[in-house]
Amino acid sequence: MLDILPQDDGIHEIRLARAPVNALDVTLVRALREAVANAPANGAQGIVISGAQGMFSAGVDVPSLIAKDREGVREYWREFFLMCGALANSPVPIVAAVTGHSPAGGAVIALFADYRVMAHGPYKIGLNEVQVGLSVPEPIQLIMRRTVGAYRAERLLTSGTMVDAEQALALGLVDELVGLEQVVTRSMVWLRELLALPRHAMLRTRALARADLAAAYADPASLPIDDFVNDFFAEETQTTLKALVARLKAR
Repeated sequence: MLDILPQDDGIHEIRLARAPVNALDVTLVRALREAVANAPANGAQGIVISGAQGMFSAGVDVPSLIAKDREGVREYWREFFLMCGALANSPVPIVAAVTGHSPAGGAVIALFADYRVMAHGPYKIGLNEVQVGLSVPEPIQLIMRRTVGAYRAERLLTSGTMVDAEQALALGLVDELVGLEQVVTRSMVWLRELLALPRHAMLRTRALARADLAAAYADPASLPIDDFVNDFFAEETQTTLKALVARLKAR
């Protein structure tokens, strides 16, 4: 599910490793949360989250999720928001090494990072939930707004737009583009430069800059999970998701 690769300088690479497309089932979501939460205690001064070449993460494992009953779906979204909470409240900086396509849940993971390095090429990123019949809850809209601004976030979220790497850079959705083979290396270089700064000053300033994000995810149990579950079981959403699963199975 995950490969955790500690480096000699205190950077831990957490590599998503659920073939073939790093789809986020409940086990992977839980594993990522635990890895991020435990990394500082295991000596991490910074984290790089990476994926497979060409595919960072395909997002939520819809075929798995749509087969669950209401309690199973609720458990999934609870774990998903707990994962978001771990990313939001990480006491050490995180870089997303976006090694390819990053739709929906994959983009969510990237948006919680301090910095995003994406592969240059025909790769797309975005929160396309609306296109598959899912609403985007406020705690997720927050991370898009604080990254690209309120107006751009509204346009992207409402239409469920996926953008290519060049557009993502222009919008500020990612911070830089490099060749596919260099994504993880460049992520490590950026993080090492950050960690070379006076540590207390850097971490204190980072904590203040991310205070809104940390506050929004301070109590994941208070997030609108039940509203999201209700939306998931709405007739329109179920119809759209089932059509998506049928298309995936037909490939």
